[in-house]
Amino acid sequence: MADLVRRGIPVALALMLAGCGSGPPVQEMSDARQAIAVARDAGAADLAAEQLRAAEALLESAEQKLSDRAYEGARNDALEAKLKALDALARTENPANKQ
Repeated sequence: MADLVRRGIPVALALMLAGCGSGPPVQEMSDARQAIAVARDAGAADLAAEQLRAAEALLESAEQKLSDRAYEGARNDALEAKLKALDALARTENPANKQ
């Protein structure tokens, strides 16, 4: 019996650790919001409007998925929103890359 318990503990720990990534994407959502705010403050609404709108739409989608507890989809959308916002920011900093 003790041997069974000893073998079960690593399995239980592995399952617990595997579940850690399935929680709400708090950091990813925060990162996306911050990237969008920085891009907006840098003038992306005028200089990279298409990219900024795409980032905002992805963030809205992430927020809806978060509300629905679809955490993996929310995480993916938040990560993509951050990338779009960073693209918008880059376009505001380099006029040759506009739209």
